[in-house]
Amino acid sequence: MNCPSSASSCCGVSPPVLANPRGEFAASCSTRTSQKVHFLGSRQFPRVIHNPANRASLRLSRREVIAFAGKQSWDIGRFAKTLFFFNGPPNPLKVVESILSSLTASAPTEAPKKMETSDVVLVTGATGGVGRRVVDVLRKKGLPVRVLARNEEKARKMLGPDVDLIIGDVTEGDTLDPKYFKGIKKVINAVSVIVGPKEGDTPDRQKYSQGIKFFEPEIKGPSPEMVEYLGMQNLLSAIKNSVGLSEGKLLFGFKGNLSGKFVWGALDDVVMGGVSESAFQIQPTGSETGEATGLFKGTVSTSNNGGFTSIRTKNFTVPEDLSAYDGVELRVKGDGRRYKLIIRTSYEWDTIGYTASFDTTKGEWQSVKIPFSSLIPVFRARTKLDAPPFDASYITAIQLMFSKFEYDGKLNPTFVEGQFELPFSIIKAYLNEPITPRFVHVSSAGVTRPERPGLDLSKQPPAVRMNKELGSILTYKLKGEDLIRESGVPYTIVRPCALTEEPAGADLIFEQGDNITGKISREEVALICVAALESPSAVGKTFEVKSTVPFSEPFVIDPSNPPPEKDYEVYFKELKDGITGKEALEGTPALV
Repeated sequence: MNCPSSASSCCGVSPPVLANPRGEFAASCSTRTSQKVHFLGSRQFPRVIHNPANRASLRLSRREVIAFAGKQSWDIGRFAKTLFFFNGPPNPLKVVESILSSLTASAPTEAPKKMETSDVVLVTGATGGVGRRVVDVLRKKGLPVRVLARNEEKARKMLGPDVDLIIGDVTEGDTLDPKYFKGIKKVINAVSVIVGPKEGDTPDRQKYSQGIKFFEPEIKGPSPEMVEYLGMQNLLSAIKNSVGLSEGKLLFGFKGNLSGKFVWGALDDVVMGGVSESAFQIQPTGSETGEATGLFKGTVSTSNNGGFTSIRTKNFTVPEDLSAYDGVELRVKGDGRRYKLIIRTSYEWDTIGYTASFDTTKGEWQSVKIPFSSLIPVFRARTKLDAPPFDASYITAIQLMFSKFEYDGKLNPTFVEGQFELPFSIIKAYLNEPITPRFVHVSSAGVTRPERPGLDLSKQPPAVRMNKELGSILTYKLKGEDLIRESGVPYTIVRPCALTEEPAGADLIFEQGDNITGKISREEVALICVAALESPSAVGKTFEVKSTVPFSEPFVIDPSNPPPEKDYEVYFKELKDGITGKEALEGTPALV
């Protein structure tokens, strides 16, 4: 083995300095001599004076060198395997320097840069009667808005030339590239199939504004199946990674039919000449529920300036996008030690790792939540003040570590040499609790009624009576709702009764079970949707809503004495989980 000329040795152990018979000094690494050997930095050994007569005395066996130095045997084979498994760092000496620098690292004087967050709300169907009002409400609240619309000219004319705009059509999945939705955390979906008068309408759509109760309706444009069902499939596929799932995103573990599998490898202090050794194993029945679990185990030693073990995933083929989530949660069985989680956002070997330490309780299974906002950018054991903020949308590898060292010269207070074990059954991304809706959908009252047994259709709104004539509009709206409920996305489904152009402000009735009829203003529905985004009480709820004002009475307000703003949370708190109105359809599914 050749000792590199630019470092103490490839293993991080200083080559022994030997005196030859002439009293001069020589440096030896394995069986070779060198004219000049450098430590990391600027220190160097004296020049070696070659003397053929004495050259044999300088040729020490590997065992003799180790014995002379008082060090434990370094496993060069394991070192090579480590580099090969992780596709090899560009320069092994950087790895040595990375670890040894921990001995001299000092604490930073400033805080690292905080990760960037985004609260952009996407409004789909933004040029429709409800959608454009949702945009207005969000803007008045000072919230960033992005809109999805089919017609750019119409959208900019209606919403302003500077509107943050995605041109796309939910009925055409290839127009909904997920990259357009990056940074979006919440969605209000007001897309709906277009229903208009058969005989046509005025330029300002006066008949449409009155509602279909006052004209003979027909479908204009794509069918209900294309918009309400297939369109919902396309939209959910496009935004799912951006808004996140209630149960989080499983990265590693086994849960029901879900499994996350990483390719793990040991990355120990062998890369700096140490002798610590770890491994990753699968225990088929090792979890607290008797299911499979991962196991990080090994023996840690401080010999040869070592003192850490770790397991690290191979770089992911495609970076994980966890931007929808707030942190990473681990389910571990503790041993009383402090470990590190390291998340990497680069495919480079010797680069910043975003790091957090976590303590464990001996003998107990526990959930450890590590917010992304708590991650410290660390490079070569030092906090990097000028590091870019953590980018949760581009995660390339994950690492678990047990180390003598913390950061910036500090030591791990729980470090003990010897054997250790850390079983871990789950690693997943999580949403902060209480979870609020990430997808608010404007549906319609009546979606469960067309095929409901014993229902007097003559007393139902036109859309219920004419469901089949209108392309099974309500049936497909219900199928679209079901896609939302099955998606895992935190949702709220709002089912307004007949929509009007009246102002908001009338007293309201919230119901569940899909039984009520009546009217409600589009402006009021927009306010309800925006309020639902911030309400944990609205998560997973489906409800109908109408005003208390009868159809026969117009609702007007006195501008000099407007009604007070409503606290919609009062209504949300009364809603129940699992009530959709489909309960009445059991055994009698709606036919298409």
